[in-house]
Amino acid sequence: MLPLLGLLLGAACLWMSSIGDLAGLYAGFTMIRCIGQGALTLTATWLVGEWFQQRRGLAMGIVGLGGAISVMVIPLVNDLLISQFGWRMTWMALAGMVWIGLVLPALILVRDRPEPLGLLSDGRWPRDRVAGAAVADSPEREGESREASFRVLEAMRMSSFWKLLAVWCTTAMVGTGLIFHQVSLLAVHGVARKDALLLLALQAIVATVTGLWAGILTDRGHERFLLAGSMLFLGSGVCLLLWLPTPGWAVLYGGLLGMQGGIIRTAGTAVWINYYGRENQGAIRGVAMAAAVVAAAFGPLPLALSWDQTGSYALALGIFAVIPLISGLCVFTAKRPT
Repeated sequence: MLPLLGLLLGAACLWMSSIGDLAGLYAGFTMIRCIGQGALTLTATWLVGEWFQQRRGLAMGIVGLGGAISVMVIPLVNDLLISQFGWRMTWMALAGMVWIGLVLPALILVRDRPEPLGLLSDGRWPRDRVAGAAVADSPEREGESREASFRVLEAMRMSSFWKLLAVWCTTAMVGTGLIFHQVSLLAVHGVARKDALLLLALQAIVATVTGLWAGILTDRGHERFLLAGSMLFLGSGVCLLLWLPTPGWAVLYGGLLGMQGGIIRTAGTAVWINYYGRENQGAIRGVAMAAAVVAAAFGPLPLALSWDQTGSYALALGIFAVIPLISGLCVFTAKRPT
């Protein structure tokens, strides 16, 4: 799937370079959103879940560095390419970057699981293989702990699934809305456009550090507490945005969103595998990812409508402040199934 999705994402970038009407723009953004944010993200993190067990949270935190670095680097690269060559050539360049950086390396270097290669998770060798003896009959003899394994419908019948899904959908909806309107939301409080965009880099840096720590805590079984904390950070950030005393407080706002993002990239990804096992993690997380993508699509609308109808973002921000707190209380009670 990884090289196939890389080919499709590059093709979607080429499509974007050739659009000439609004319908083409809608189709292009839909392809990029579904292939890039949806399927490609799901496939990449699925691989981490297959190759890591005891250190899964930390591995997710390290993988999350890619997302954080991209937030800091890619917008600047895009801006430079657009200013030099125009937006059509920039989309073509992005297609080439995707194909060169993803398709061939995925074909050559990536393998689905460690077991067909005679390995165990977390980069370990079977003890019996090292000793030259026969492979052990059970995972326990190799130091592998058994994980719970649930099918999609089994997981969906559990309250924990919907509590975790509430966090994902809240993050997608509220987070996307805030990012889409970041410049105008902060402009209301006197924050310059350039400074509002620089806050994205701050959020990425904070998310990087937070993600690594969240990964370590995830490996110790604290996922639901981390996710509840992420909702508290998100709700607090929205509340701060409602009553931002001075422009300087925007730094704290960016820090709160960065901490929330770092936790979601690690604990929010690993929790699905930790709770419901490796065997059906692609299908289970696929359902969750689809719901999150739909939620993200609706995120910017309440803020836009609030501004158009009332001349203020206060109404939508008030709603956005309450939703994370409700989701946080729910996920706090989401205990791991046995």
